[in-house]
Amino acid sequence: MDQSDLNAPTWQLSERALKLTSSAIREILKVTERPEVISFAGGLPSPVTFPAERMREASDRILRDTPGAALQYSATEGYLPLREWIAARFSVRVSQVLITTGSQQALDLLGKVLIDEGSRALVETPTYLGALQSFSLYAPDFVQVAADEAGLIPASLTPELTAGARLLYAQPNFQNPTGRRLPLERRRALAELAKTASFPVIEDDPYGALDYAGEPLPTLLSMAPDHIVYLGSFSKVLAPGLRIGYIIAPEDLHFKLVQAKQASDLHTPSFTQRIVHEVVKDGFLDTHIPTIREVYRKQCDAMLAALERYMPEGVTWNRPEGGMFLWLNLPAHIDTMKLLEESIAQNVAFVPGAPFFANEAQHNTLRLSFVTVPDAKIDEGVSKLGALIRSKL
Repeated sequence: MDQSDLNAPTWQLSERALKLTSSAIREILKVTERPEVISFAGGLPSPVTFPAERMREASDRILRDTPGAALQYSATEGYLPLREWIAARFSVRVSQVLITTGSQQALDLLGKVLIDEGSRALVETPTYLGALQSFSLYAPDFVQVAADEAGLIPASLTPELTAGARLLYAQPNFQNPTGRRLPLERRRALAELAKTASFPVIEDDPYGALDYAGEPLPTLLSMAPDHIVYLGSFSKVLAPGLRIGYIIAPEDLHFKLVQAKQASDLHTPSFTQRIVHEVVKDGFLDTHIPTIREVYRKQCDAMLAALERYMPEGVTWNRPEGGMFLWLNLPAHIDTMKLLEESIAQNVAFVPGAPFFANEAQHNTLRLSFVTVPDAKIDEGVSKLGALIRSKL
């Protein structure tokens, strides 16, 4: 211990602060900054899909035509033309739309207005790590909802399981981490449940546009527009650095979310909201999203082919119809947290599956992301990972 450690102040931290934990993925990403590491860890969209030139042109027009408004404070609810664009796209009322600083802020706001310490929060098995991390700050009692290869099982949402619940959180489209997509009949069942439930069903949908076949299933929002809280984002279809997401919620909940956001950051940056609207207002996404789908479909095919070549018997994985992730199940005796240490030593990174479980973690699972890795590196990385797993059998 050096002298600076001895002189460091000892602050009295809040109970909430003491419960904070670091994201397992963010910690792994620190390692992947080394250029020699083949990283299947980060859920990062591919930079080749960012429409940088179109955004530069949009920025120039905004700063030329409306610099004062673009660089000024603005309404908490968000830039009205962008909210109107979102409302029209989803056939909802503008009064339901709140612009957020990324969809991660949307999760935090929902935690603030819905969760008390010890209240019941229903989540998929497994579920998005960022949601668990955000909701955990408000100390809920997480309850895992049964799932299979097709996703959440609505029939498992019995009155006993849902009693006293404050929310049900789900990702129906190409879920992070599993890549699975909820079938149409289960969507209908979940939407029907939402119409009578005493808690909101949260539909988090950052990957819905990334359907490789171009055949989207209807959103829960479209089936029960006054009962679903829908989270959307421009991170996967434009660029994550803009930090523009949105919540579509019934008006009574929307009002409380606006109040919570006022206390949090006043409003999402005016300039980036205007950039997004300027880029998307004339139908750009209708031509841009298909190019993203094609890039990701080819990367997914390359990884699936490599898994077929190199993975030993006893390892299974899904074949996603869209999104950015593959989910692997290894023989039960293999702990992927320990496997990661050996894998990183061979310059290959992935995300162990355990952190994605609210309770009863499955330690023999892992997530692979394929969208930022060239085909040759996918082959090399999966080959090394397959050999390492084989050595454990």
